[in-house]
Amino acid sequence: QVQLVESGGGLVQPGGSLRLSCAASGSIVSINLMGWYRQAPGKQRELVARISSGGGTNYADSVKVRFTISRDNAKKTVHLQMNDLKPEDTAVYYCNAGILAVGSNWSDYWGQGTQVTVSS
Repeated sequence: QVQLVESGGGLVQPGGSLRLSCAASGSIVSINLMGWYRQAPGKQRELVARISSGGGTNYADSVKVRFTISRDNAKKTVHLQMNDLKPEDTAVYYCNAGILAVGSNWSDYWGQGTQVTVSS
């Protein structure tokens, strides 16, 4: 069974930084795209950033320059370094990955979510 487990959320003041991490585990053959999405109260879930297995990245316009996504293919982890955080970044952040598991087809997996709150 494949799992994505996130860590690193919390409360931070405007202008502060946080680093989110997500680790994939289970009977994994291969991982394609890994990314972070977020959902604020009353809003739809939106893409924040994603990264391919080869290191290609794309970001939401609202986080470009401030956020950096990275991954370690050997450790099956993806990270999101968030700098200069703003109140509008407050949301539940979800890790997402396209994974080929043993005995299965390529599937989309989600973590349980981690709360990020930006407030003074």
